[in-house]
Parts: sequence; structure tokens; C-alpha cells
Amino acid sequence: MKKNVLLLALLAVFISSNETQAQNKKITRTTPFVWEAANVYFLLTDRFNNADQTNDSNFNRTKPTGKLRGFMGGDIKGITQKIEDGYFDRLGINAIWMTPLVEQIHDGTDEGTGYSYAFHGYWAKDWTALDPNFGTPAELKMMVEKAHQHGIRVIFDGVINHTGPVTPQDALWPENWVRTSPACDYKNYANTTACTLVANLPDTRTESEQNVELPAVLVEKWKKEGRYEQEVKELDAFFARTGYPRAPKYYIIKWLTDYVTEYGIDGYRADTAKHIEEGVWAEFKKQCNYAFATWKKNNPSKVLDNNSFFTTAEVSGYNLGGGLYYEFSDKKVNYFANGFNSLINFEFKNEAKKDYEDLFSYYSSKLQNELKGFGVLNFISSHDESAPFDGKREKAIESATKLLLAPGTAQVYYGDESARSLVIEGTQGDATLRSFMNWDDIKNNPSTQKTLAHWQKLGLFRKNHPAIGAGVHQKISASPYVFSRNYTQGKYSDQVVVGLNLAKGKKTIATGTIFKNGAKVKDAYSGKEAVVANGKASIDSDFDLVLLELKK
Repeated sequence: MKKNVLLLALLAVFISSNETQAQNKKITRTTPFVWEAANVYFLLTDRFNNADQTNDSNFNRTKPTGKLRGFMGGDIKGITQKIEDGYFDRLGINAIWMTPLVEQIHDGTDEGTGYSYAFHGYWAKDWTALDPNFGTPAELKMMVEKAHQHGIRVIFDGVINHTGPVTPQDALWPENWVRTSPACDYKNYANTTACTLVANLPDTRTESEQNVELPAVLVEKWKKEGRYEQEVKELDAFFARTGYPRAPKYYIIKWLTDYVTEYGIDGYRADTAKHIEEGVWAEFKKQCNYAFATWKKNNPSKVLDNNSFFTTAEVSGYNLGGGLYYEFSDKKVNYFANGFNSLINFEFKNEAKKDYEDLFSYYSSKLQNELKGFGVLNFISSHDESAPFDGKREKAIESATKLLLAPGTAQVYYGDESARSLVIEGTQGDATLRSFMNWDDIKNNPSTQKTLAHWQKLGLFRKNHPAIGAGVHQKISASPYVFSRNYTQGKYSDQVVVGLNLAKGKKTIATGTIFKNGAKVKDAYSGKEAVVANGKASIDSDFDLVLLELKK
């Protein structure tokens, strides 16, 4: 009898334990990855981290250059190294956008800012090959796999608009592929698309639907490399599948989407998007989607989630005020309806000068209404932004607070988080924005470490809470300034309360209707905990901000 009682008791404990585990499993919710709320880290591959000095010099690129206009050694291995070190994890980064990796022109050129090589990646010579200065296909495959293992998506930079400049080593592409005039004057749609951006930067004839042969220079190159037959075979299959004419834009679309099929990259940033007919981008997205579906089918165990392929565009001058449209003098174009999930927001750097509530409420209103279902990529500095929000790096803390707490997708330009200098003596033009990453400061400078810690705390909070970037903003109180964000996606919901410009030491902030009385909350910035009472939470910390989340 005692044995039976014991068995029944053990069974009861077992059932109770399983029920508890089932309940815990049921209420455990994995934070979804949401592109509209992503933390994107934008880096120049050559300027980020040099993990392999043996690939620093190729194609006899040995001529003296203007300051910061030659290759400096950063490579794919360097990115992988920082992924494995957890640098991006600690910063809350969940997507990396890197400059183009395709093979660049071999020689350099001087367009008035000093002799320059194509360290930046925007001067393509061969879209089908990686530039050895950046690394190898095996290294790229490893980098993408490591990124995915850390929950980090990979965004490539796609250039369709132009080839690299003409040099003694790099011939002009055939006339039926590119134009070299007229120069763009931006007075209307035609003079922004059917023109050349910069002297000696041959412009792809993206309006053409005419069949063209492969450039002789590519045919010769591929034959020397022993891959001509394979490349032609793949092109034949592509054109047979799609039914496209063999026009220049479709060749390039094929070559760029191959990186999706082969490596499983998650997105593309489109370079100089407004200088190409918008229909080209719609076709590009169509083929990206096909390639992404193909990769997922071929690599089922490596698929991260059900998110579709991501595309964002550099439509220079676009801002939220335009809503769904970018307006030329004679035409309005909806790039969101032509293949893009997102557009880069060129006004954030100026709108960040507003106070917090004006900035946050405006962005939330636009993104939750007119732009609902789409996104914008906010930034304070970039590789070619001549007027960044904090050009002298005097407001690195404020920069982080405004960028990382603003509705929308955040683009952290490499070195924003470490106040890497954007004013380099002896440089000309945009070279001043492109110095090597200041790893020594991060290692040795207490001031840099303090700045980085602030970016890390806000970045992790943002990563853990899609409500920050994609949620509805609501002011709770003006003084002290407190707001909430609320996000719902299917059965998932996320709520946070944030207080800024608070008193240091003990502070009590209203939580509105976000957290119920009795709820246990945690300040993700200080680590301090509290219990909500009478619609308020008290936190005693040495900081002037509070990032409240439900305690897990």
C-alpha cells in the first residue's frame, strides 16, 4: 500500500513538473527579428579589421596615393574575427552591411582629390569574382555562416549603375553597354538617370532592352581563369529561365543575385538607386527573391526565419517628408512599389537636432501611418556624408541615444560607437570619413570605452525589443521626459518604457498603462530592478536615463 502511495506521489510530481515546463515553454517567447527595427552596422571592408596581411596587395596596386585613398588591408577574415569575438553581439548588432566585395579595377585614377585605388568597392571590374584584397569565396562563405550563427544578417552592396573608371589597365566597356556622357545635371528625371554621375565613371545603359554580347575584356579574362564555359552556361540558363533579353542590366542582375544563391546573404543595399529606372529595381528584387528561395531550399538547416529578402536603397535626398515618393522636378517615383522594403533616410542627421519628443513622435507617426509596412534606415554619419550630425565627435552619447531610440532601422557607421574621428588632417573630400577603425582607442582610451559602453547598452536594449524601432511611440510625461513603445506581431507583443534627461540617483517615473501594478521591471541600463506601484517605478542609479523592461 505504501508503495502505491509513493508511486502516486511521484506520478503527481512528474505530472506537475511537466505541466509547469509546458506552461513555461508556452509563455517563453523568442524575440523575432524585424527588419524595420534592425540594428545595422555599416562598414568599409578595407577599413574595419585586417586579419590577413598576405592579401593586402594585389594587381600591382603600389602607386603612391592621396591620404586615405589606397588599400589599408581590412578584409573578410577581419569581419569574421570580430563576429567570433562577440564585438557585434555586445553592440546589439543584428545585421551587417558591407561595401561591395566584387573585383575592382586593377589600376587607380586621380579625379582631383589625389590618386585613388578602389578600396571602397564601388568601381567594379568583374561582378562575378571577389577582389583578392578582400578575401576568397571560402572566407566569404565562412563569414556569412558565422554571422548567421550569431543571429546576424548579411547585407551586400549592389552597384548596377556604373562600372569602374577607365585606366591604362582597365579598358572602357563596349558602347552598347555603357555611356560616358552627358553628365547628370539633376534638373529632371531623364537628366538624373540617362547620364553619367562622375567624369570617367561609365554609366550602364540600364534603359536598354537590346541584346548585347559579353564584353571582350570579360571573355578574355574568364578564359585565362579557366571559367569561361561555366559562366556562359550559367548565363544561358538564367536567360532561358527568365526570358529576359540579354541587355546589360540583366547580366548584372544575374551576377549580383548569384551571391544570394551561393552564400545565402539576406539583403542588398542598392547604390545610386535614383540614377536607374525604377523598373530595373523591381526586376532586381524579383530575382533576389527567387535566389533567396533557392538558397533556403538548398540549405534548410541554415534558414534563420521566414523573413523575406531585404532591400534598401540609396535614393539621395529622400526623407520621411516625402512619404512613399521621391519627387523629381517632372516626376514622382514610388521606390517602395519598385522592389524596396526600405529607403535610406537622408534627413535624420538634421532632424536629430530636434528635441527627443519632436523627433520620436514625428518618426512614429510617419512610420505607423503613411509608411506602414515599409521602413527607413536612419544614420548620423556615413562613408560619403559631408555634413554628419556630429562631425567633430563632440556628441557621441547624444548621437547614440537619438539614433538607437528613434523609430525606424538604425544604421551604425563603423566607429560611430567609438567616436572614430571624421576629421583627418591631409585628406581631400570624402576620404576624411574613411579612416581605419580605431581599435587602439577601444582597447586603451577610457573615454572611448565609456562611449562604447553607452552604445552597447542602448544597442542591446534595442535588439531585445523590436518595440523600439517598429513600435508605436507614446509620450507618458514631458517632465521628466518618459515615453513608451508598444509593438505587436501575431501572438508576439513587446512593451518598454524609457526615461531620458532624468536626475541621477533615485528617480520615480510613470509607466502609463504599459506595466501593471505589481509587475517586476528591470532597468536594462543600470541593471537595477523595481516593482510597479500606483503606475510608477522607482530606480536608484548613477545614470540619467532608464530603460524599463519586464523582468524575465
